Amino acid sequence: MVDFGGRYRYSEGDKVQQLLSEQEGVKLSYVRIYAGSSGPLHQAVLAFTSPDRPFVTADPGYEAGERAAKFIGAKVIRVPLLKDRKYAHDVKGMAAASANAGLIYLCNPNNPTGTVTPQSEIEWLVANKPKGTIVMIDEAYTHISGEPFNSHLVAADKDVVILRTFSKIYGMAGLRAGAAIARPDLLEKIQSFSSTMMPITGMAAASASLQAKYVVPERRKAIGNVREDVFSFLGKHNFTFIPSVSNCFMIDVKQPGGEIIRAMQQEKVFIGRVWPSWPTHVRVTVGTQEEMDKFKTAFLKVMA
Repeated sequence: MVDFGGRYRYSEGDKVQQLLSEQEGVKLSYVRIYAGSSGPLHQAVLAFTSPDRPFVTADPGYEAGERAAKFIGAKVIRVPLLKDRKYAHDVKGMAAASANAGLIYLCNPNNPTGTVTPQSEIEWLVANKPKGTIVMIDEAYTHISGEPFNSHLVAADKDVVILRTFSKIYGMAGLRAGAAIARPDLLEKIQSFSSTMMPITGMAAASASLQAKYVVPERRKAIGNVREDVFSFLGKHNFTFIPSVSNCFMIDVKQPGGEIIRAMQQEKVFIGRVWPSWPTHVRVTVGTQEEMDKFKTAFLKVMA
């Protein structure tokens, strides 16, 4: 496929669209292929929010949609995760946040905490949200967790947009492939803000990945093994962390998180960022076993 990289081929995502349609149990017209999932996330914010139609999100939560909402002057409403519910989304709080919400965004498992909101609660939100509000479910990390997908809500013609990406468990962050799954009328509103050109190599890799049934279970197990090894290390040394089922997690370092991030950089280990609502927590991505062994050594030195 690299040989065709110098040409425009608008139909390159057709095979990926067909495979996702079959695997997710939705009509072909309910799937739209993108170069990653960032595009449809930003475009959905442009399509469904406005200065009088707020964007509702978790706190802490993935910030890209929030930044897009602020750019167009839409109000952003942050709803804290439920500490007493293993940091699940507060779906009742999100439903009640605004009677005129344009878009309610859930990343499940959540980024940055890696925590899960049960499918039954997502279904409750879809059934009880304000009329006209769209619920966006970002399933970037769902493959890693083994949690159920929510394609059935789209198949039932609910006001739901699902995001998928090949950047996480499929390891294609640099190749760019993703999808939005929703009713055709919702997809048309999102699509009005973009073109349809897809990267040829990314589409070839995406279709091959969807057909290789061993990839997801093998990588889920590999990521889980490394994650649990790190959690055992943290528990052994009495560090406080949020248990995660994803490839990222949060550690409470009991001091300004930025200071620990900078100290880790001095050890040539780069960890994630800090959220304003959790100023003493840092986000850590689960890498390879070798990478996480280096993290453990550096973290012990820095925290000492």
